Amino acid sequence: MIQRVSGQFPHPVATPAQAKQPAGGFGAILQQELDKSAGQSTQGVAFSKHAISRAEERGIQVTPDLMDQLAGSVIKAQAKGATNILAMDAEKAFIINVPHARVITAITQDEMRENVFTNIDGAVFL
Repeated sequence: MIQRVSGQFPHPVATPAQAKQPAGGFGAILQQELDKSAGQSTQGVAFSKHAISRAEERGIQVTPDLMDQLAGSVIKAQAKGATNILAMDAEKAFIINVPHARVITAITQDEMRENVFTNIDGAVFL
């Protein structure tokens, strides 16, 4: 049986692509993706359990400013193709695995004098 269609449908019909999109359309999706990428660049670096315990043992304060500096050093190292770096300032240093953006260990100034750092392919000054 064939019925005449008047151009208006009683119920809106969604295409499969529209059905998968969250409410709000393209603008909302774009904003969600921008928020995600902004969050990744600010969070950027995570500490391993070992690094957390070393920082606590050695009295290293992990501040938001320090986290921003470490995230920035990871971004710089990624641009140069480094995989394991030493990120340091005058008082402390961190060994960071760049591909995973993970701090492996934390070291104080006194310990820096006594150690040789191996298995790194880059250094970044904080």
